[in-house]
Amino acid sequence: MIEIERKFLVKDHRFENEAVTSRTIKQGFLSTDPKRTVRIRVEEHLGFITVKGISTDGGISRFEWENTLSKEAAEALFKLCLPGTIEKTRYVVPIGTIHFEVDVFYGRNLGLIIAEVELSDPDQVFEKPAWLGAEVTGDKKYYNASLSQFPFKDWGE
Repeated sequence: MIEIERKFLVKDHRFENEAVTSRTIKQGFLSTDPKRTVRIRVEEHLGFITVKGISTDGGISRFEWENTLSKEAAEALFKLCLPGTIEKTRYVVPIGTIHFEVDVFYGRNLGLIIAEVELSDPDQVFEKPAWLGAEVTGDKKYYNASLSQFPFKDWGE
């Protein structure tokens, strides 16, 4: 139940040629408190509820609990979510022995592309593809809960 994950910006769309799957995701948040983020997600025909704890190790790891819901139950829970829905397409890209999940955001976060990699150990070494950009692990503005409240299009950078 401890998630170990690193996040990176993505330089370009070359990853799409290496992707083995993709799916659309819509998510909202019942709570964006960093100590206990509660997310509702719909991926294709399934729903999920996820609780995440506070990040440790510079943002690399945190407690995560997830359970499957029916799509109908998840859609109903969206009515209780805070304003600010996340919309994205997630691509799964195998590189060596690991899989990157690359999120291409839409709506208020259009233009943002983030790659995540889940690891078995915080110090695990892995191959970094040429399309991988700067690491943003631990930078809270790239957390989906933050993006729902302070979207990429409003950053003005």
